Amino acid sequence: FGSAARSFTMSSPSKRREMDVMKLMMSDYNVEMINDGLNEFNVDFHGPKQSLYETGVWKIRVELPDAYPYKSPSIGFVNKIFHPNVDELSGSVCLDVINQSWSPMFDLLNVFEVFLPQLLLYPNPSDPLNGDAASLMMKDRKQYDEKVKEYCERFAKKENDNKCTSEDESEEDEMSDNESVSSDDDDVAGHADP
Repeated sequence: FGSAARSFTMSSPSKRREMDVMKLMMSDYNVEMINDGLNEFNVDFHGPKQSLYETGVWKIRVELPDAYPYKSPSIGFVNKIFHPNVDELSGSVCLDVINQSWSPMFDLLNVFEVFLPQLLLYPNPSDPLNGDAASLMMKDRKQYDEKVKEYCERFAKKENDNKCTSEDESEEDEMSDNESVSSDDDDVAGHADP
């Protein structure tokens, strides 16, 4: 009996992972698997209503550790967001909130229906991952609000299909720089053609 109970607990984390991912897929969330496994996937996340982020749609990268649900998932924003508790370059989320209160009782739906909405509704500038956002929020709330809305508009619009990542933005910048130079290049290139 003891060995049967032991083997059940050994296999239960993978069953639980499967169940939680399926539950997320069957909910209103768009889930896109990465590498055909249940360890890594992207989820479309809409900003919570009555928040500065309500117009935004973010692609959230979720990585489940082997010890999930006993260890919290790793969460990161793929497209840019301006928030004191989200690292602007990597998109990683300050998971102190989750790590301190994470328990196997929670599942992936809790992350998207409770933790992330709370993160966006109640930013904490005193524990920043983005120092610029934190200091702006504390010094000039109006300017901070404007910048959040600008980021939502530029990087988290549904019609952008979440493809506007920081890499895409730098390519767009390079293209616009090249366009201003290209009018001269076209004349030169035009003369070279027979």
